Amino acid sequence: MTVNIIGGGMTGATLALALSKLTQRRILINLVEAIIPDQCIHHSLGARSIAIAHGTICELKSIGIWSALASCATAITYVEVSNSSYFGKIGIAAENYHLPALGYVIQLSDARQILFNLLREEPGIRLYSPAILQHINRNDTHSIVTLDTGQQLSAELMVAADGTSSQLAILCGIRWRKKDYQQIAVIADIRTMLHHRGYAFERFTLQGSLALLPMPEGQSSLIWCLPAINQQEISSWNDKQFCRILQKQFGWRLGRIISVGERQYYHLQLRIAERHIAHRLALIGNAAQTLHPITGQGFNLGLRDVMTLAEILVHAVVQGDDIGDYTVLARYQQRRLQDQTKTVSMTDMFANYHTLPVIVRNLGLLTIAHIPLLRDIIVRQILGWVAR
Repeated sequence: MTVNIIGGGMTGATLALALSKLTQRRILINLVEAIIPDQCIHHSLGARSIAIAHGTICELKSIGIWSALASCATAITYVEVSNSSYFGKIGIAAENYHLPALGYVIQLSDARQILFNLLREEPGIRLYSPAILQHINRNDTHSIVTLDTGQQLSAELMVAADGTSSQLAILCGIRWRKKDYQQIAVIADIRTMLHHRGYAFERFTLQGSLALLPMPEGQSSLIWCLPAINQQEISSWNDKQFCRILQKQFGWRLGRIISVGERQYYHLQLRIAERHIAHRLALIGNAAQTLHPITGQGFNLGLRDVMTLAEILVHAVVQGDDIGDYTVLARYQQRRLQDQTKTVSMTDMFANYHTLPVIVRNLGLLTIAHIPLLRDIIVRQILGWVAR
């Protein structure tokens, strides 16, 4: 049995390693990726970081990946959530949940290099990179992908792990429901006068949210969401202006903001695939759903896609079932529906800046701040303690 995984980013690489380990190489895996890790520093993903929730780390440990990633990860020991429209705030400490950390932050370029090294060492995985999908052909029992290198790869199952607007999904007739937030995300590393001490911050302002995640050497990774209509003005700010305006919005929790690194800009949309499966096809990660970055749930939700699909395929192998059969894939789609719906709804509520959602969000934060049971429900979602 063979699986063709198109896309070797975090979700695609993790699925390949999970399948190889959990099936004890009873599935041959072809992994196709357009960009090799050495080029990431010159690519738009090079400076981006992700927050990996505690629950996600437990999953990565179960397939032997986390020990390699931990070497370049920074612990989040405390999360502060605040709103500029009132003085209250919510504080979530790892020690209150008997954890060493609520999660960890890792730079994507570092993570991809580590995962590629693991992929190269795994005998059951054939890595095709750099390579780009060109064509697909499907029949009753197999699919064949043709690469720009001229190679053709046959498999019982294809997995779209090639991100937002997945080329593989498009070729298979998948469409997405879209919602334009009319916002941009400004992403950059910043340096502050005070060390972050493992603290992460999420602050809601009238114009959008901003988050700071702890990074090595006391730096923080900034994700700042602002109105897209102001992108030209925002991109014209020099570093001094940028730090001054950011300081006004964020405050002085980490002292003076000293400097900002290279800035990157991303237009923000919610995109949900109308179907997560098709004939001999499954979608995972951003190919299945692309979220607003406000609560940092995108990768964690995608990793739950990965582990659910891996479990279902392992069960199919044990039972001697066709891993690309529609009934097998339908189990994956059904199991992922509730988690996806809940996570998308929570993220969308906090991302929406129309009047009613702002009121609901403010009331929600006030309520959560004073009712521990409600706060724990939110914390369980943030930590990734949700059913797959």
